[in-house]
Amino acid sequence: MQLRSDKDRGDGTSRYVLSGEGAGTIFRIDEKSGDLHATQRLDREEKASYTLQAQAFNKITGLPLEPATEFIVKIHDINDNEPKFTKAVYSASVPEMSDVGTFVIEVNATDADDATYGNSAKLVYSILQGQPYFSVEPETGIVRIALSNMDREVRKEYQVVIQAKDMAGQMGGLSGTTLVNVTLTDVNDSPPRFAYSSYHLSTYESAEIGSTVGRIKANDGDEGENAEMKYRIVEGDGKDYLDIITDEITQEGIIVVKKKMDYESKRIYTVKVEVTNTHQDPNFTDLGPFLDTAIVKVTAKDVDEPPVFSRPQYVFEVNEDTPKGIGIGTISAWDPDATHYPIQYAIDQHTDPERLYHIDPKNGSITILKSLDREVSKWHNISVLASEINNPHQRSRVPVLIKVLDVNDNAPEFAMIYETFVCENVKAGQLIQTISAIDTDDPLVGHKFVFSLSSMNPNFTIFDNEDNTARILTRRSGFNRREMSVYYLPVVISDSDYPIQSSTSTLTIRVCSCDATGNMRSCSVDALLLSAGLSTGALVAILLCILILLMIVVLFSALKKQRRKEPLIMSKEDVRDNVVSYNDEGGGEEDTQAFDIGTLRHPEVIESNKLRRDIIPEMLFPYHRPSPMKECADVRDFIISRLQENDTDPFAPPYDSLATYAYEGNGSIAESLSSLESSVTEGDHEYDYLSNWGPQFKKLADMYIGKDTGVAN
Repeated sequence: MQLRSDKDRGDGTSRYVLSGEGAGTIFRIDEKSGDLHATQRLDREEKASYTLQAQAFNKITGLPLEPATEFIVKIHDINDNEPKFTKAVYSASVPEMSDVGTFVIEVNATDADDATYGNSAKLVYSILQGQPYFSVEPETGIVRIALSNMDREVRKEYQVVIQAKDMAGQMGGLSGTTLVNVTLTDVNDSPPRFAYSSYHLSTYESAEIGSTVGRIKANDGDEGENAEMKYRIVEGDGKDYLDIITDEITQEGIIVVKKKMDYESKRIYTVKVEVTNTHQDPNFTDLGPFLDTAIVKVTAKDVDEPPVFSRPQYVFEVNEDTPKGIGIGTISAWDPDATHYPIQYAIDQHTDPERLYHIDPKNGSITILKSLDREVSKWHNISVLASEINNPHQRSRVPVLIKVLDVNDNAPEFAMIYETFVCENVKAGQLIQTISAIDTDDPLVGHKFVFSLSSMNPNFTIFDNEDNTARILTRRSGFNRREMSVYYLPVVISDSDYPIQSSTSTLTIRVCSCDATGNMRSCSVDALLLSAGLSTGALVAILLCILILLMIVVLFSALKKQRRKEPLIMSKEDVRDNVVSYNDEGGGEEDTQAFDIGTLRHPEVIESNKLRRDIIPEMLFPYHRPSPMKECADVRDFIISRLQENDTDPFAPPYDSLATYAYEGNGSIAESLSSLESSVTEGDHEYDYLSNWGPQFKKLADMYIGKDTGVAN
């Protein structure tokens, strides 16, 4: 490009100067000729135009030949940019079994070239990979389904490559590609199907209701809620014995026991199971039916079962006057197993503690062992056990209810204890008491009592009200309690049942003093107490309570007094073993003042009022000990006598004590060894016999015999 000023005379005096965008860097002007040159490659996509100013100057004067001229340099586009998609990878999903032409996704590509100049930016879309399943619209880039009945259960994922090409798709144009991942989403187009037409299961006949027999499962190619199934039993001879429930987690059908099976009556139980989808799509009903069926056969396995009673419980009735040994009913049971072992019967003794009944162990007949009384118990509830003779561990029980029927065996009696009073100034025909009766029997038509007097009474009469009550009336006027303070009126009460029962009850009538209006003023002591509302039984109870309180007070006082008593002598080491010692030193054999030896030789002269010193006296007066046997034969009898006295002494201490007795006894053949009663002269004695007493007395013999010999010499 050349820029030239009109005032340039071509003599070389003109100089051109360039300014503006890119002047000197991108664009350069020749100062002499005014030619404009680009110094580097221009990119329209970076800058499409440049604004420049050019001006001519005189080289000599340096003055501008004319004002500066502004011009714009526009960069013409060439196809140098390939199309680019907005995403390198697209993801899309579409329901399976969609119709042809169903929209999947729209992809977009852009071209940096000038769309207004030529076809450099005119794009055309096409599919390089993904046919024949998908198609794309060339102008819009919309991807659609191109093949019908695309089944997710056959293929779930697809990869589609889309190309965008400029130059309107002509040869030589530039292109770009993108990847579209298409996922087929599930629809309920696959019905559930059993893997087998029949299933075989087994369980024991003793399986409890609700226990699991086995599991079966149908296959469904769908997923999520479209694969949810429901099982049910539609028919079969085992429909009453088996049931099926659906496991919502595993989508399995669980066969459970609905009713206990019986191996002896039926070995195989057959049911037909149907499975259906819970959520069905009406758009795909033509692919159905969305259900399937299978036969399930359950084999019952034999178990040794306990006996079975003919009834779940038995109810018998028996009259209360039925004699002992009479049968009241029969229990029946049998072995349900094929072996049919014999059955033996027994009564659970815990339910019949009084042993009122007996059952025959072979035929099950129940008889009475003791007489029954309905008034004691109207119903008896016992349990009968039945067990197999060959296997006693197989045992079952049944409740037996025995109703004791009423028999009129009890006579009526007063309904309560009546305390009746009659005033001294009463008039004839005056009501003094209304009585009623009770009967422990229970007749079917209700009670009907008849009241009468056992004999004619001159003082009182009775009037039957015919409503199970009667009135006691005075027959005469004027009673005197000094003459008769109490009257006893025998009343006969009879029932109307069969056989008729009657009893005579005595009504006690006390005579009291009353005022003119009939209010009681005074009676006997008993009458006054009774009028205050206290019966004889209540008075006795009060007196007993008072007596018990007094006894408690006396006992408490005695215990308190006993606790204050302490023994006079207490050992610091052990109070149970005490040896009482007295440190009085005697004066020897010559001392006859401190101790009376005669007392030891004659214990019968011991003072009877001498008390023990090792315990506190129990009484204020001395306890008299009985004298020992007179003329004790020897020391042994004396000690035994003293031992018996101490053993029987009620005032002896509870601990052990040591009693020392110095009585030598007068039965020794050597007589007394003491010298207190010896003769004045020792020469009167001969001691030769001591040498005959044995080695124990040798020392003593030497002393006396030697002494005697010395004196003689």
